[in-house]
Amino acid sequence: MFSFTTAIVVLVLGGTFIFWLMRIRNRSKRHRPTVDSRGDPQKTVIPRDQHPVSRRYINEHALKVINRLTGHGYEAYLVGGCIRDLYLDLHPKDFDVTTNASPEEVRRLFSNSRLIGRRFKLVHVLFGREMIEVATFRASHEQHHGREKSRHSKSGRILRDNVYGSMEDDAMRRDFTVNALYYDGRDCSVVDFCNGVDDIRTGTLRLIGDPVTRYHEDPVRMLRAIRFAAKLNFTMAPATEQPIRELGSLLRDIPAARLFDEVLKLLQSGHGVRTFELLQDYQLFDALFPATGHSLQEQDDHAGQLIIEALKSTDRRVRQDRPVTPAFLFAALLWTPMRRMASQLMDQGVPPVPAFQQASMTVITNQCHHTAIPRRFSMVVRDIWDLQVRLEHRQPKLIETLLEHPKFRAAYDFLVLREQSGENLSAAGLWWTQIQELDEHDRHAMIRSLADKGQKTQGRKRRRRRRKPRSGDASSPSQTGES
Repeated sequence: MFSFTTAIVVLVLGGTFIFWLMRIRNRSKRHRPTVDSRGDPQKTVIPRDQHPVSRRYINEHALKVINRLTGHGYEAYLVGGCIRDLYLDLHPKDFDVTTNASPEEVRRLFSNSRLIGRRFKLVHVLFGREMIEVATFRASHEQHHGREKSRHSKSGRILRDNVYGSMEDDAMRRDFTVNALYYDGRDCSVVDFCNGVDDIRTGTLRLIGDPVTRYHEDPVRMLRAIRFAAKLNFTMAPATEQPIRELGSLLRDIPAARLFDEVLKLLQSGHGVRTFELLQDYQLFDALFPATGHSLQEQDDHAGQLIIEALKSTDRRVRQDRPVTPAFLFAALLWTPMRRMASQLMDQGVPPVPAFQQASMTVITNQCHHTAIPRRFSMVVRDIWDLQVRLEHRQPKLIETLLEHPKFRAAYDFLVLREQSGENLSAAGLWWTQIQELDEHDRHAMIRSLADKGQKTQGRKRRRRRRKPRSGDASSPSQTGES
């Protein structure tokens, strides 16, 4: 039988055990994140023979990064869109890595790396022109591990986010369930905390956490929802979709430079037409392009059709792996507001050329308050616009000069799009198409024909014969003393 002393020891140890067990349970319950209304996150490890993610299609440099990190005792995984796209049999361009190593520790491991960002510290590991992005596991803002903390604006937008945590914490901090998948290079398994694989199978785009709170934290998530819905042909979950139309004004707080980058991702993804339609449907387009949105609200058919034609052209070029330039898209997006302002200035008596120049500068400057267009693109936009009038008029003496202009091709393509959108330009697009296909002799003949046609159309101006002054006419030079 146990002695009295032994019984006391057993009771004390048992009580201590129960105390710490309850404390751990309460702590985990207090910090346990949720995924929409689908309950607590459940870690699911999917072995290699049960998923389609193959090392064969993973960037070799990304594998080198995770192998070096794990070889030095850290956790490291491929994460996000690359795993999602491989599940969908797509070909991802970017491969991101997440790890429990701090940014400074990652930086020390890779001499070919650089530390970037203040709001969100990251490490870029460079392999020639290729870059692998490495991020440290993030945690919820209530957890402050170490000195770094998060900062929010009055509207709830995250201003600084360097709160580090565990892999599970990191999964709950990601935006959509389909982007919270992790690839473990050690055993080639996929780790899923948020039922992301199920949402991939059903084609559902679902935000992690409370959607209103998450959109307030970063309003750009609304644009990302539009982009993924268009790119993946997914349907938004009702709770993810519902707040978007009401929260579009939050985008005004986002820096204009960041919104420019987001616009490029939206409209140069190869799914620009569908993205444009969704932006309008969810009332986000006006927050990005207010002047253009006003033109569309005025039922300007040419404005909407020109944008559609420009996006169709961009989508085709992306699918063909041909280069695209933001200048061409912005020229189409802002053309109608610029034309309207130029017309208003001409009605006020401003000559056509100065009116176009002033309208161009004003419209681009105003747009930069919403999406900061870099000067290297805004100058090309103005060149494209400036050449439109010259291409329409087709003055014979300027034809050769225009053909040699460095921005002729972009301006010509834009002219053709304007005709395709319904503008009546007297077949100017067809004329410029034909003259580019001719040799030098036939080109000169076509220009002479244009000059002859112009002369016949205008006719020769008859010179008025000066009336001989009559005798005694006070206006005659001889009478007035003028010679």
